[in-house]
Amino acid sequence: MPSQPRRTTSRRSAAAPSLPRSLADELRGWTDDALVGLLLARPDLAAPAAADITSLAARASTRASVHRALDRLDTPRLRTLEVVSALPQPTAVGAVAGAMRQSMAATTEHVAELRDLALLWGPDDDLHVLRTVQDALGPYPAGLGPPLDAPLDQPLEELLRQAPPPALDVLERLAPGPPVGAVNRADRTVERSSTNPLEWLLAHGLLAVADPGHVVLPLEVGLHLRSAAGEDETTPPPLQVRDRPPALVARAAGSAAAEVLRLVGELGDAWGLAPPPVLRSGGLGVRELRRTASLLDVDEALAAFVVELAYGSGLVADDGEVGPSWAPTPAFDVWSEGPAGQRWHHVAEWWLAGTRVAGLVGSRDDRGSVRNALSPDVDRALAHQVRVDVLTELATEAAGASVDPGSLLTRLHWRRPRRTGGRLGALYDDLVRWTLREAELLGVTGRGALSPPGRALIDQALGAPGAADPADVMAPLLPQPVDHVLLQADLTAVAPGPLVPDLARTMALIADVESRGGATVYRFTPDSVRRALDAGWTSSRLLDALARHSRTPVPQPLEYLVGDVARRHGQLRVGRASSYVQSDDPALLEQLLADRRCRRLRLRQLAPTVVAAQAEPTEVLETLRDVGLAPVAESPGGEVVITRPDLVRTPLREPPRPTASEPPRPTPAYLAAVVRSLRTGQQATDDEERRSAGKGPRLPVTDPSVTLALLRDAVASGSRVWIGYADATGRTERRVVDPLRIDGGRVTAFDHGTQGVRGFSVHRVTGVAPADGAHVDRPGENSA
Repeated sequence: MPSQPRRTTSRRSAAAPSLPRSLADELRGWTDDALVGLLLARPDLAAPAAADITSLAARASTRASVHRALDRLDTPRLRTLEVVSALPQPTAVGAVAGAMRQSMAATTEHVAELRDLALLWGPDDDLHVLRTVQDALGPYPAGLGPPLDAPLDQPLEELLRQAPPPALDVLERLAPGPPVGAVNRADRTVERSSTNPLEWLLAHGLLAVADPGHVVLPLEVGLHLRSAAGEDETTPPPLQVRDRPPALVARAAGSAAAEVLRLVGELGDAWGLAPPPVLRSGGLGVRELRRTASLLDVDEALAAFVVELAYGSGLVADDGEVGPSWAPTPAFDVWSEGPAGQRWHHVAEWWLAGTRVAGLVGSRDDRGSVRNALSPDVDRALAHQVRVDVLTELATEAAGASVDPGSLLTRLHWRRPRRTGGRLGALYDDLVRWTLREAELLGVTGRGALSPPGRALIDQALGAPGAADPADVMAPLLPQPVDHVLLQADLTAVAPGPLVPDLARTMALIADVESRGGATVYRFTPDSVRRALDAGWTSSRLLDALARHSRTPVPQPLEYLVGDVARRHGQLRVGRASSYVQSDDPALLEQLLADRRCRRLRLRQLAPTVVAAQAEPTEVLETLRDVGLAPVAESPGGEVVITRPDLVRTPLREPPRPTASEPPRPTPAYLAAVVRSLRTGQQATDDEERRSAGKGPRLPVTDPSVTLALLRDAVASGSRVWIGYADATGRTERRVVDPLRIDGGRVTAFDHGTQGVRGFSVHRVTGVAPADGAHVDRPGENSA
């Protein structure tokens, strides 16, 4: 998995100065192709476009941008940058290679790639690290101490062989980092002949004094101990794979994809009839999730994944009513009618690009509250990048290679050491495990190996040339929908595959699902037949539909069942008086009056064919159906009321936007236009500075992040700067200040105009420029 941009072979133009004085000087000497490579590797620098190359350098030096760039580094390049940062500035490639005990060729390659990312600047013998990079890496990068103050009087290997075992124990405890240990009177006078382990190390230079209370392990000693321990960080850890037949992988992926499409379709159909309520805090209640799982006949974890998949892909949403509910969107109907391959691609593409994490459903937050499905609490910006990382790594293996999850996790830790460490480390590991599980459920993988549709999906997401359409690759793997069932004499029907949408809706209305698998078994019952009659179907229409869609004749027992239910259907009619029951069969009404199960309706006979009830019509209907009858509702005009439920749909809804952790990948045409704009803006800046020579520097308008970075640099270096400052009336004035502190959106500075200390609101600072060219870098030119 390529984690770094491809090396730019001709990064510097022929007219570039041989020894740049700053990052901005370095970037001004780059070719257009090199600038495009920088913007492609660090897309946050491209949007919005900087005013000129000087502003681009300032933006590349901001904290947020530097942290993003560091998070993309793999282990060897991060270690190289950490060693460069730990060495005295400026340094040289040879010193870095010597400190790391690494070949010059490998070190030169890594340094060049870091320079292409604008994290380092300067030639190989005069390397500088951005100050913000040093701040991000901390005082002891990679747990390494400062370099030796003076050369050792003996080779390091020889000193370590002479060291007493207790002294080696001290070094081994400090070698992994942090390199600092607390010691009383660390600055004591020591003798080389001392037998005390700590004093022996101090006397021979293998430990240094940090301050009177602490000792520190020098950089060279720490790196040597790590290499001696066998820590090879230059090559990625191997993946443990198990070969599976590619055909088996493809079949497993197609079967899983068909199942997830069925579950999403059934979820939309069920919620269209009975939308569950939206919690006050947002999301889907625990009981509703449990009910949904029972309805889909899956466990709650899988139900949560299906619910999140449907929501994230825009197929279900909040209907926005006063009492809001979760219901299908109009897009669900379009999706349901589409080809199966396209339906799979729609949900799989969202899954890869989305940031909803079904694995968090049911877990508890820091306050002990349960995280509900469809709530904002299960959105994680890191999820998208983890899914891309996992699939990209799987794509490096041959077709049919099932990757061991443990070795994959180890490889990803090597690829993304900063993302997988610290407080996000546990979340990253969980996201990897959830990604593997969800990829298997979706058919992106099959039997642990990347499936052909999964490979097409990640190739398309990464913009690989010649990437196949994932929908076309998945389509042949999905079972083809069938337009028929097989009616059985035991009042069941067998669907030998997924049904076409119209037939699936018909069977859902007139029969109940008894079992699923390679084939679905439906059972006809009096209740299912009555459900169809209540929806306005007649017995002849029902039997005609079955005869038209069955490859076997309609069995006689099914004809008898439909006929018997139809004869009894509507013999009783329930209307509103408070309620009444009407029938042409007086004996049937007498039976009701004598039935104890109907006592709570408080029935009273008004006429031989009419009985009054002291209950609502819905309660009367439910009670009579419990008794075993088939009543229908009647309107005030005496007409039969069709009780077919209306399908609920939300208004038009856009799918939820993923929480952005990375800016979108810019197009080549956009990058070329940005570089042209940078060149034009830089030329205008240079012309303006030449015209205003002797009148103070030009103050270009900068965005807040660049302004803040420049002011932080001035505070750190004790620099004097010009600022443009807009007062309450909107008038901008120029001031010369010495920034002292930045806190809470305000910069405290010594104002040379008023000869006093005052505060300035950062959002009112329109531009920053050095007031003393000999003391301060130009705007955006972060030196080491």
